[in-house]
Amino acid sequence: MAALPYDIVEAMIQCFGKCFHYKDRMAAFFQNCEVPQSLVDKHREEYKFVWARKVLTELGESDNGRLIQRKILTALCRLRNVPDDKVPDRDAGLNALRSLKELALQYELIAREEIDKGVAQKRMAEDQARLVRERAAKLEALRKSFNDAVVSSNRQGAGFSLEDILCELFAVFEVEYRKPFRTETQQIDGHFNFQGFDYLIEAKWRQDQPTEQELGAFKHKVEGKLESTRGLYLSIAGFREQVIKQFDGRGTSLILMDGRDLTHILEGRIDLRDGLKKKIEKAAQQGLVFASLYDF
Repeated sequence: MAALPYDIVEAMIQCFGKCFHYKDRMAAFFQNCEVPQSLVDKHREEYKFVWARKVLTELGESDNGRLIQRKILTALCRLRNVPDDKVPDRDAGLNALRSLKELALQYELIAREEIDKGVAQKRMAEDQARLVRERAAKLEALRKSFNDAVVSSNRQGAGFSLEDILCELFAVFEVEYRKPFRTETQQIDGHFNFQGFDYLIEAKWRQDQPTEQELGAFKHKVEGKLESTRGLYLSIAGFREQVIKQFDGRGTSLILMDGRDLTHILEGRIDLRDGLKKKIEKAAQQGLVFASLYDF
């Protein structure tokens, strides 16, 4: 079977990069088109454009793989809307699909292997349900680790456990996360990128709540970085209301999270990404550095 034209492959890559937001849904789409699970997982840690390029390139190396390429092409061309409503630019996704369909018609490359629409939708729903179950199982394991640390008498060990829990939690929700590290002068408890902003993390697990001076020191640490840097301060013990009010206001660079918020996420009551969005919205719209996830 002949290889797909270069511009068709490039157009397919653009569709994957612009039509999907969550990698779970992109993985389910690949699986529905019969891409081998090993190949789906092989490059999953890459950005979506790169992931799609590597999968399509490896498929193009064999006749069976090129057949699967055409199944992917057919499935993309059948889409009437972006398959992931969380994409930041829906119009860009629709334009990418439209361009691919026009190219496919020009080349007369719509796959001859028709996949029954009902079967395809059922498979995708099953795959999505499986991914949801896997995520729930991972969250349950993290919740158990957290609860074990709560009753542990080794508070220093609990602090180290919190570092591991955060790292794994962000991985579950596919948010790129960096473990604790040191600069020449500072200890950083963690770092992640979200919605185009870099966030430094300060994570504390102790009986007393952080003081105004401690939050101020973290704010100073954050504001010493690029302007696009913000800070997430996690205190399992929570925060005193008087301290919180000292950091509310326009131009705040911090958002705060307490142990109740973390428990809410670990119990699967709210998606980590949605929780962060809610807190960011409150900070942006009302200048509130702390908004409890229980309020949502």
